[in-house]
Amino acid sequence: MNSRLPMASDSSSMKLKLQRSTRRRVGTGTLQQTHTGHVIRRFLVAMGDIRQSLLPRDVLSAAKELLYHLDIYICNMVQSGRQPPQVDSKTLDLIEEFILHTPKDRNSPVRRMSALQELQLLEIMCSCFQEQSRDTVRQLMFSALFNLQGNQADESRMALLSKLVSMAVAVGRVPILECAATWLQRTHRVYCVRLAQVLVDDYCSMVPGSGPTLHNIHSASPRFCCQFITAVTTLYDLTSDELTPPMELLQMIVSWIQDDPRLVLITFLNSPLSGSQPISSLDMTPLGGLIRWCIKAPLAYRRDKKQVNDGSSDSEPDTARLFSALHLSVLQVFMLLPNILNEKGLFGRLALLQMESVATLTSDLSRLLDQADKHTHAATGNTHAASQLALDRLAQALQVAMASGALLCSREDLRAICSRLPHNNLLQLVLSGPVMYYNNIHTPPLAYSPHAAHSPIPAHPTLPPHTPHTPLAAHPAPHAQYPAQPFMTGMPFPFRPGH
Repeated sequence: MNSRLPMASDSSSMKLKLQRSTRRRVGTGTLQQTHTGHVIRRFLVAMGDIRQSLLPRDVLSAAKELLYHLDIYICNMVQSGRQPPQVDSKTLDLIEEFILHTPKDRNSPVRRMSALQELQLLEIMCSCFQEQSRDTVRQLMFSALFNLQGNQADESRMALLSKLVSMAVAVGRVPILECAATWLQRTHRVYCVRLAQVLVDDYCSMVPGSGPTLHNIHSASPRFCCQFITAVTTLYDLTSDELTPPMELLQMIVSWIQDDPRLVLITFLNSPLSGSQPISSLDMTPLGGLIRWCIKAPLAYRRDKKQVNDGSSDSEPDTARLFSALHLSVLQVFMLLPNILNEKGLFGRLALLQMESVATLTSDLSRLLDQADKHTHAATGNTHAASQLALDRLAQALQVAMASGALLCSREDLRAICSRLPHNNLLQLVLSGPVMYYNNIHTPPLAYSPHAAHSPIPAHPTLPPHTPHTPLAAHPAPHAQYPAQPFMTGMPFPFRPGH
């Protein structure tokens, strides 16, 4: 080694030198870069060479020391104004070896922590993020630790991340929850649902009575709560009993949205309107997943149940009541959207409910209805009522979503994707309803709208003018022409079909 490796005191000294150097300014106010760049380059070299000093240490001490140096390294990088701020590959290799314990090569010994050491490391990480006051540094540090790299260390990343977030929920570490919310927003949905599954298992299955702890994330970190709802509605698609949300989770989500309907829009409200989202990331809002729950629930919760006496179970009334309340809350969220979209200039341009997800939903619903018809040969009264309830909810969701500007499509599009569904009075009324018009129809939709290449409303061919009829003799004066019925957004249906 050509130079002594920096330990805690050396790192503090470097940080102090950097802070002093950045205070020196020339006449125009520009930062003097020479000494600052020298200190940063020296520290970057030190981060690459620190491996030899970490190897003799025990696993917990090495991880703790590396976290300390990583914090200083990122602080210096942010303070230098380096754009874009990005952790170098040597530092990522150190994280994988000494925190995630992935061997550097085949000949390296595998370093493992005991359960107690792992718990101590999680406590150290919680303290590290809690004590760091700058959000930019926290986010960069969280990304360096847990952004997936597509290598063998990703499994260790996911395991450590799941335990850290679960602990943050338990002890109320808001900075970690905020960083996790950003991670959920940028990461492939496959890994997002894995994290959500761990939290549901920890707080709704494994430890009885721990549900109230998870319930508190609503007030601790609304951003994380919104992303968590999106992840669990993606995870639990009601295609099987295993993918049906637990009752305690359902109660939690209904309570959250009833208390604060805008909760499910927080990610959308706080996100910059860039041209696109990361590929295969979670949806911008959980609205699509929540609608899927409400519509499929009447049939999915009856599927494959053991028919006892009258075919009902003790939990069915509570479940039905919860999904009814959830459906009403989701419709109320949709009714908030016109003002929000108009304020942002996005009404008729941004589809928060994608047409592809609606098509998938109608396909799943058609399959559930077919299964219900095949599995019930005798008593069909309850099955028919459940089928009509599911179709009623679909019709209500489609109408309110279109009226609020969340779903951009024509009635012809809806008729095409609903063609395989059985007859339902309310759905038929929605499908044959008036054409949708948007106030800013001349404004092209955003790039990630489902109709990016054209206006949300397809142009209709111009019809030839009608030849006026000759008035009848008994009516010397022609009748006055009534104006076309306008479509009034937010107008409730007076029609309620009977069963």
